[in-house]
Amino acid sequence: MSGPLTRAEAEDLLYREALVLDRGEWDAWLELYTTDAIFWMPAWRDEVTPTSDPDSELSLIYYRGRRNLEDRVWRARSGMSVASSPLPRVVHAVTNVVLESADETGGRTASSFTVHLHDRRSERSHVFFGRYEHHLVHHDGAWRIAAKKILLLNDVIPTVVDFYSI
Repeated sequence: MSGPLTRAEAEDLLYREALVLDRGEWDAWLELYTTDAIFWMPAWRDEVTPTSDPDSELSLIYYRGRRNLEDRVWRARSGMSVASSPLPRVVHAVTNVVLESADETGGRTASSFTVHLHDRRSERSHVFFGRYEHHLVHHDGAWRIAAKKILLLNDVIPTVVDFYSI
Protein backbone atom coordinates (compact mmCIF):
# COMPACT_ATOMS: atom_id res chain seq x y z
CA MET A 1 0.00 0.00 0.00
CA SER A 2 1.39 3.38 -0.94
CA GLY A 3 -0.24 5.57 1.71
CA PRO A 4 -3.55 7.17 2.57
CA LEU A 5 -6.30 7.49 -0.01
CA THR A 6 -5.83 10.72 -1.97
CA ARG A 7 -8.51 12.91 -3.46
CA ALA A 8 -7.19 12.09 -6.95
CA GLU A 9 -7.55 8.36 -6.27
CA ALA A 10 -11.06 8.88 -4.90
CA GLU A 11 -12.04 10.98 -7.91
CA ASP A 12 -10.62 8.39 -10.28
CA LEU A 13 -12.72 5.65 -8.69
CA LEU A 14 -15.91 7.73 -8.73
CA TYR A 15 -15.35 8.82 -12.32
CA ARG A 16 -14.57 5.24 -13.35
CA GLU A 17 -17.82 4.06 -11.75
CA ALA A 18 -19.76 6.67 -13.71
CA LEU A 19 -18.08 5.73 -16.98
CA VAL A 20 -18.64 1.97 -16.70
CA LEU A 21 -22.30 2.60 -15.84
CA ASP A 22 -22.65 4.86 -18.89
CA ARG A 23 -21.10 2.20 -21.09
CA GLY A 24 -23.18 -0.61 -19.60
CA GLU A 25 -20.02 -2.40 -18.48
CA TRP A 26 -21.75 -3.85 -15.47
CA ASP A 27 -19.23 -6.60 -14.72
CA ALA A 28 -16.55 -3.89 -14.45
CA TRP A 29 -18.97 -1.88 -12.29
CA LEU A 30 -19.54 -4.82 -9.94
CA GLU A 31 -15.77 -5.30 -9.59
CA LEU A 32 -15.54 -1.81 -8.10
CA TYR A 33 -17.57 -3.00 -5.08
CA THR A 34 -16.51 -5.10 -2.10
CA THR A 35 -18.42 -8.33 -1.47
CA ASP A 36 -20.10 -6.82 1.61
CA ALA A 37 -20.88 -3.46 -0.04
CA ILE A 38 -23.99 -1.45 0.74
CA PHE A 39 -25.79 0.42 -2.05
CA TRP A 40 -28.50 2.67 -0.60
CA MET A 41 -30.83 5.40 -1.80
CA PRO A 42 -33.02 6.57 1.09
CA ALA A 43 -36.53 7.87 0.62
CA TRP A 44 -37.64 11.21 2.01
CA ARG A 45 -39.46 11.16 5.36
CA ASP A 46 -40.74 14.70 4.70
CA GLU A 47 -39.73 17.70 2.60
CA VAL A 48 -36.38 18.15 4.36
CA THR A 49 -35.49 14.85 6.05
CA PRO A 50 -34.36 11.68 4.32
CA THR A 51 -34.85 8.34 6.03
CA SER A 52 -31.83 7.30 8.07
CA ASP A 53 -32.11 3.55 8.65
CA PRO A 54 -32.44 1.28 5.62
CA ASP A 55 -33.26 -1.70 7.83
CA SER A 56 -36.34 -0.11 9.40
CA GLU A 57 -37.43 2.75 7.10
CA LEU A 58 -38.46 3.08 3.48
CA SER A 59 -35.71 3.24 0.86
CA LEU A 60 -35.95 3.94 -2.85
CA ILE A 61 -33.16 1.37 -3.42
CA TYR A 62 -31.33 -0.79 -0.89
CA TYR A 63 -28.91 -3.62 -1.65
CA ARG A 64 -26.79 -5.21 1.07
CA GLY A 65 -23.88 -7.14 -0.40
CA ARG A 66 -22.50 -7.33 -3.90
CA ARG A 67 -24.44 -10.56 -4.46
CA ASN A 68 -27.67 -8.52 -4.44
CA LEU A 69 -26.16 -6.06 -6.93
CA GLU A 70 -25.15 -9.02 -9.12
CA ASP A 71 -28.73 -10.31 -9.01
CA ARG A 72 -30.09 -6.92 -10.09
CA VAL A 73 -27.57 -6.77 -12.95
CA TRP A 74 -28.63 -10.26 -14.06
CA ARG A 75 -32.31 -9.22 -14.10
CA ALA A 76 -31.54 -6.04 -16.05
CA ARG A 77 -29.59 -8.05 -18.63
CA SER A 78 -32.09 -10.89 -18.89
CA GLY A 79 -34.70 -8.93 -20.82
CA MET A 80 -37.29 -10.14 -18.30
CA SER A 81 -37.28 -6.87 -16.37
CA VAL A 82 -39.94 -4.68 -17.98
CA ALA A 83 -38.39 -1.68 -16.25
CA SER A 84 -35.06 -2.33 -17.97
CA SER A 85 -36.16 -3.13 -21.48
CA PRO A 86 -35.08 -1.33 -23.50
CA LEU A 87 -32.42 0.22 -21.34
CA PRO A 88 -32.37 4.00 -21.19
CA ARG A 89 -29.39 5.94 -22.44
CA VAL A 90 -27.55 7.56 -19.53
CA VAL A 91 -24.66 9.91 -18.84
CA HIS A 92 -23.39 10.39 -15.30
CA ALA A 93 -21.56 13.56 -14.24
CA VAL A 94 -19.84 13.47 -10.85
CA THR A 95 -18.59 16.79 -9.48
CA ASN A 96 -17.43 18.58 -6.34
CA VAL A 97 -15.65 15.52 -4.96
CA VAL A 98 -14.46 16.16 -1.41
CA LEU A 99 -12.35 13.71 0.54
CA GLU A 100 -13.88 14.03 4.00
CA SER A 101 -11.59 11.53 5.75
CA ALA A 102 -8.80 9.20 4.67
CA ASP A 103 -6.07 6.88 5.86
CA GLU A 104 -4.17 3.86 4.52
CA THR A 105 -7.19 1.56 4.78
CA GLY A 106 -9.92 3.78 3.37
CA GLY A 107 -11.77 7.04 3.23
CA ARG A 108 -15.09 8.79 2.88
CA THR A 109 -16.10 11.11 0.07
CA ALA A 110 -18.96 13.50 -0.59
CA SER A 111 -19.82 14.57 -4.12
CA SER A 112 -22.59 15.90 -6.32
CA PHE A 113 -24.08 14.20 -9.36
CA THR A 114 -26.37 14.65 -12.29
CA VAL A 115 -27.53 11.81 -14.50
CA HIS A 116 -29.01 12.63 -17.88
CA LEU A 117 -31.36 9.88 -18.96
CA HIS A 118 -33.18 9.33 -22.24
CA ASP A 119 -36.06 6.85 -22.13
CA ARG A 120 -36.40 5.44 -25.63
CA ARG A 121 -39.86 4.00 -24.91
CA SER A 122 -41.41 7.37 -24.19
CA GLU A 123 -38.90 9.44 -26.20
CA ARG A 124 -38.46 11.62 -23.10
CA SER A 125 -35.35 12.87 -21.38
CA HIS A 126 -34.92 13.55 -17.69
CA VAL A 127 -32.18 14.64 -15.31
CA PHE A 128 -31.73 13.10 -11.88
CA PHE A 129 -29.54 15.06 -9.46
CA GLY A 130 -28.33 14.81 -5.92
CA ARG A 131 -25.43 13.93 -3.69
CA TYR A 132 -23.30 10.83 -3.28
CA GLU A 133 -21.50 9.59 -0.19
CA HIS A 134 -18.95 6.84 -0.77
CA HIS A 135 -17.00 4.78 1.73
CA LEU A 136 -13.89 3.53 -0.06
CA VAL A 137 -11.53 0.82 1.18
CA HIS A 138 -8.22 -0.61 0.02
CA HIS A 139 -8.87 -4.25 -0.88
CA ASP A 140 -6.86 -6.72 -2.97
CA GLY A 141 -4.42 -4.03 -4.07
CA ALA A 142 -7.01 -1.51 -5.26
CA TRP A 143 -9.47 1.03 -3.93
CA ARG A 144 -13.02 -0.36 -3.85
CA ILE A 145 -16.47 0.90 -2.89
CA ALA A 146 -17.63 -0.48 0.47
CA ALA A 147 -20.74 1.71 0.63
CA LYS A 148 -22.56 4.14 -1.62
CA LYS A 149 -25.38 6.36 -0.43
CA ILE A 150 -27.36 8.26 -3.04
CA LEU A 151 -29.40 11.23 -1.87
CA LEU A 152 -31.74 11.88 -4.79
CA LEU A 153 -32.86 15.50 -4.54
CA ASN A 154 -35.49 15.42 -7.29
CA ASP A 155 -37.32 12.31 -6.18
CA VAL A 156 -40.42 12.71 -8.34
CA ILE A 157 -39.47 9.96 -10.74
CA PRO A 158 -41.11 10.28 -14.17
CA THR A 159 -39.48 7.09 -15.40
CA VAL A 160 -37.60 4.17 -13.97
CA VAL A 161 -34.78 4.66 -11.50
CA ASP A 162 -32.29 1.84 -11.08
CA PHE A 163 -28.61 1.23 -10.29
CA TYR A 164 -27.58 2.31 -13.80
CA SER A 165 -29.59 5.53 -13.83
CA ILE A 166 -28.58 7.24 -10.58
